[in-house]
Amino acid sequence: MLQSRFKMPSREELKKRMDNIPDNIMKECPVCHATFFSMRAGKQRICPNCGFGFRITAKRRAKITFDAFDELDANLTVPKQYQDEKYLAKVAKGKKVTGIKESVLTGIGTLADMKVAAGIMDPFFIMGSLGSATGEKITRLFEKATSERLPVVMFTASGGARMQEGIHSLMQMAKVSQAVEAHSKAGLLYVVVLCDPTTGGVTASFAMQGDIILAESHALIGFAGRRVIEQTIMKKPPKNFQRAETVLEHGFVDAIVQRNDLKQVLTNLLSLHKKEDANG
Repeated sequence: MLQSRFKMPSREELKKRMDNIPDNIMKECPVCHATFFSMRAGKQRICPNCGFGFRITAKRRAKITFDAFDELDANLTVPKQYQDEKYLAKVAKGKKVTGIKESVLTGIGTLADMKVAAGIMDPFFIMGSLGSATGEKITRLFEKATSERLPVVMFTASGGARMQEGIHSLMQMAKVSQAVEAHSKAGLLYVVVLCDPTTGGVTASFAMQGDIILAESHALIGFAGRRVIEQTIMKKPPKNFQRAETVLEHGFVDAIVQRNDLKQVLTNLLSLHKKEDANG
């Protein structure tokens, strides 16, 4: 009688093997619900089935988008006037997870030897919410771009205005919008890339004020949340009514661009604008 060479591992050995398997070895796409090995999402963190771009930190986006990136206002953070312990704990967690001190990373990026002022909102810093320091960083970015005659590329990913800062967070909408207007009057280019999710006060202000508005595939884009809308109109909106493809269909977005194509598309847009600016 043949004896099997396979030896059943003990319960302790099985547990040890399971403990060595990373928690994030598998991913499920929130859009198409496909399940796949995390490594298949690649450096760009894209669903291999439908092209949805998973949420990434601002620093990772800067790395995969620009040839070089020099950060501005790195130490700007929540003003000392806010002392609520729960709020400060969330801020501390955001700093630890993202490696930045506010929900937006700003700096001067380089694409094919062209300089561009860039703002990248981080969905892992209190859901990319718009606080007073966030607004200040973005405003300073636009002011620098205006004075140095640079185009601006803004990657938005936000849950909206930061409720912990009350009226001060809402005022950032007007503050940034004024800086955007001054940049526009100087005849400079402003490109927005709407990422998942772009909602609330960010959508209601600078996210929709770009000369060119791009969006990543299947990104959630809207103002109020689905439940709020349902309770207000007493109807159930269509399943994908706040996805980038639907927003494009209704004329609020100029184009949908896959994340792995964004660097080249932005380079092309900046090159065209540079030629037009040179020709007067």
